[in-house]
Amino acid sequence: MIETLLIIEDEKLLGTELSRHYRAQGWDVVLADSLEKAKTLLLKNRLEPLLILSDMNLPDGNALDFMEAIKKQVSYAEWLFLTGYGSVPDSVRALRLGAYDFLEKPCDLERLDLVVTSATRSASMQRRVIDQTKQGHRRYSPDAYLGHSQQAINVRELLAKLTQVPFSALIIGGESGTGKGLTARILHYGGSRAQQPMIEVNCAALPRELLESELFGHEPGAFTGASGRHRGLLEQADGGTLFMDEIGEMPLDLQAKLLKAIEDHKVRRLGGEKEISVDVQIVAASNRDLEQMSQEGSFRADLYHRLSVFKVILPPLREAVEDLDELVPLFVAEYNAKAGRQVKNIPDDVWHKLKAHYWPGNVRELRNVIERCVLFSDGATFPGQWLQLPGQPTPTGIIKNDSNLDDVDNHSQAKANEQGIYLPLDGNMALEDMDRFIIKTALERADNNLTAAARALGATRETLRYRVRKYNLNTVD
Repeated sequence: MIETLLIIEDEKLLGTELSRHYRAQGWDVVLADSLEKAKTLLLKNRLEPLLILSDMNLPDGNALDFMEAIKKQVSYAEWLFLTGYGSVPDSVRALRLGAYDFLEKPCDLERLDLVVTSATRSASMQRRVIDQTKQGHRRYSPDAYLGHSQQAINVRELLAKLTQVPFSALIIGGESGTGKGLTARILHYGGSRAQQPMIEVNCAALPRELLESELFGHEPGAFTGASGRHRGLLEQADGGTLFMDEIGEMPLDLQAKLLKAIEDHKVRRLGGEKEISVDVQIVAASNRDLEQMSQEGSFRADLYHRLSVFKVILPPLREAVEDLDELVPLFVAEYNAKAGRQVKNIPDDVWHKLKAHYWPGNVRELRNVIERCVLFSDGATFPGQWLQLPGQPTPTGIIKNDSNLDDVDNHSQAKANEQGIYLPLDGNMALEDMDRFIIKTALERADNNLTAAARALGATRETLRYRVRKYNLNTVD
């Protein structure tokens, strides 16, 4: 395979001689006599050289400054520098920036060939790693967000635009189970930071003290049990992305500290004396309305406005039911492969039940339902009796009534099946989501009449009114 060598040299005679020499060795040589021309070749014309051999000082600038400015966009190449005015500070800076070598003019061609050969091996290995990483991350292109509904198409188009711009912060909104984690990975692995780390943290899963230590790190002795130094997640994500799920659950004092870190691009470990510079892209997600929370004072307004450079709101599955046509076969194929099943045919009555369901747990709930059905399948036909959606009979032996239940309890249970509200207890809905869903459903069944809904729920109007305001629901009184 013929590889490309970019030579940046303003001395016409030397540039021509180097070009002739390396073309004879099988290189595809491209010569640029200025940094501006090199920039056009690399960034506009998408030239991908394996090596860049550059003079240090050119008429339109210093090559080290040029390398520092575009290094992240040209991470696939090794840099070699030639200079007639070599100095220790320049050579140190060149190596610090990631240059492969720094040579003084005039440089013997045999010595230069040895350095070029060694740099070629290094660049080839580096490119193989990058290519393998890209292969692994290809599944996180915007097309990974499936669905042919207009809502899904709009989300894909927005993600495709966002992966092309270097945004500093972004908020992903939507109900639990709509794919906020997948969206965050698409934004990271489809963007310019794909080769850098993506660090994830669930702000609702950690107590306040542990969350602070995890985010900002700590020095030995910062608190009881801090026996060693710990690099925080903001440090670990330097150059990449920090995905902060359920950020609405973060305590207000930590929100202030996070805002300062984002604004200053610096963090200070707990117990530390110096600040550490970080370059982190923040992707925050929440199933709660952060804008409303900021207005109510339960989320810092300044942090909300800093994070909401862009907002991606994911639609609930019930508003894009046509997406089931893509999602169901995909999940069936996935669990066929995992469990060695051969489910191929999905009967019409199964499709009807799937599309009639409310899907409070969204795609996560759908995945769990499909997994259960495929695992319990006996042949090529999708076993609809294992859907266990509201209004369907439960297969014998899966759920048994406690033998101590009296007739009244059994009667109440039967009545609940007829008039109650179905809630999945498989971990795909948070307690607050269940509370909101119950209240929303009761209001809908009562035609948004607050008094009637309160009566149905056995609550006072004042209690229900408080929750209606909390969840931003609509009523007629």
